[in-house]
Amino acid sequence: MNAKIISGQPRPEPCSFIIFGVTGDLAHRLVIPALYNLAESGLLPDRFCIAGVARKMTSADRLRDSLMQGLRKFATRPVKDDVAQRLLGCLTGIEADPSDPASFERMRQQLEDEEKGRDTAGNRLFYLATPPTAFAPIARELGRVGLLREDNGYWRRLVVEKPFGTDLASAKTLNDELLRVATEHQIYRIDHYLGKETVQNILVLRFANGMFEPIWNRHHIDHVQIIVDEKLAVGHRGSFYDATGALRDMVPNHLFQLLSLVAMEPPARFDAHTVRTCKAEVLAAIQPQSEAEALRNSVRGQYLAGRVGNQMIEDYRKTPDVEPDSTTETFVALKLAIDNWRWAGVPFYLRTGKALGTKRTEVAIKFREAPFAMFRDTPVDRLSQNFLVIGIEPVEGITLQFNTKVPGPSVMIDGVAMTFRYKDYFNAEPSTGYETLIYDCMIGDNILFQRADSVEAGWQAVQPFLDAWRNSGDNGLQFYQAGSEGPSTSDALLTRDGRSWRKPC
Repeated sequence: MNAKIISGQPRPEPCSFIIFGVTGDLAHRLVIPALYNLAESGLLPDRFCIAGVARKMTSADRLRDSLMQGLRKFATRPVKDDVAQRLLGCLTGIEADPSDPASFERMRQQLEDEEKGRDTAGNRLFYLATPPTAFAPIARELGRVGLLREDNGYWRRLVVEKPFGTDLASAKTLNDELLRVATEHQIYRIDHYLGKETVQNILVLRFANGMFEPIWNRHHIDHVQIIVDEKLAVGHRGSFYDATGALRDMVPNHLFQLLSLVAMEPPARFDAHTVRTCKAEVLAAIQPQSEAEALRNSVRGQYLAGRVGNQMIEDYRKTPDVEPDSTTETFVALKLAIDNWRWAGVPFYLRTGKALGTKRTEVAIKFREAPFAMFRDTPVDRLSQNFLVIGIEPVEGITLQFNTKVPGPSVMIDGVAMTFRYKDYFNAEPSTGYETLIYDCMIGDNILFQRADSVEAGWQAVQPFLDAWRNSGDNGLQFYQAGSEGPSTSDALLTRDGRSWRKPC
């Protein structure tokens, strides 16, 4: 794949990229556009091929045309015809269905024939862009026909999209199924949040700057807020969402990935095993809650009709494929505690919801207030709050809020902010968020991917809330108007502790 190579980034080894669910939305919207961006940046192997797998396959030409149309629609940068033609010119279509074991035998032969012509050295990356119910059946068949076996120096890797289970029991079952046919180092549990530059920058911010880590503890930090607010409603995903809800959809993966990066202990070295161990340990240290505590320390809400921007949103219960008496939450707020020395007594407040008035994803670290004693004989009646805010969406950057003197003869204090924005300092090409993750899969760097113990620790932490809500039915379900900031009880979760959610700027 000839293109300009990004300085300092090695090309991956030759390989085949096998996409299950190639005719689906994920492949069209994200995977192929991400592969195009890698190709345009010179970060795909010279010897490379794509195999698109579907249960019912049309011709390779039709598949290629469909993916090209999807690329032109969803690309994050102008599509260069020569790069797109080279990328999709190496595509072949394969028909395979886990319910038809013979189809996987045929797939193995097709891959071997295709790879001989492409000289991909036997390296294969299997990407499961499928519904979660297909993960285990596909993995079983790949294992049965030997497609995941690593021999003669070549590698085989299995990429699994979230969600990784629907509760603790199902997550353990899925991990067991995958680990029967592949080793942990072969499994890449992908969470696209970790492809965002600002998320990865949390590690650099903490551990590459001597000014932050010494105060990154209970002595200096009052509390932490992790907020993922969405303006989008459920839309056409009613069937999936009504069986899932905001807690399952967002907390054990996206929000806990942010929490683990913010709260983990400093790793002894920057390698996959050490970093992933530190992340798993902090998730395992989340304090377990009784059913009564889970109800007290959580808020679940569901949106009613309202206006978000210029769009009118109907009641969640009127969404197609949603039960008319559904108790599924579209908003969740949690108060968690981490039971270790660094974070003892520091609450972590997590919040996410749909059809809200503002779109934002951020981590806000609130520092303890300075002593007020020296300002008692001045006109100052209060100090502004000190926050370090890591913004992820819609603006990637870091903001530090602090107090300063207002110009003038008397001592007047006001809060100000210093902000760093990625777009102001770095001329980065727009991306899907998958480029770094797919590239890391190809070079075998799994530092940004979840390990089995981390997945299970996350579900262990949210299981008490799932159990408590299931047992209470619609008791405690709060309603909020679309376009608002969520249910008022979400504010009460903090105000009872003398705190409040940070308002969007």
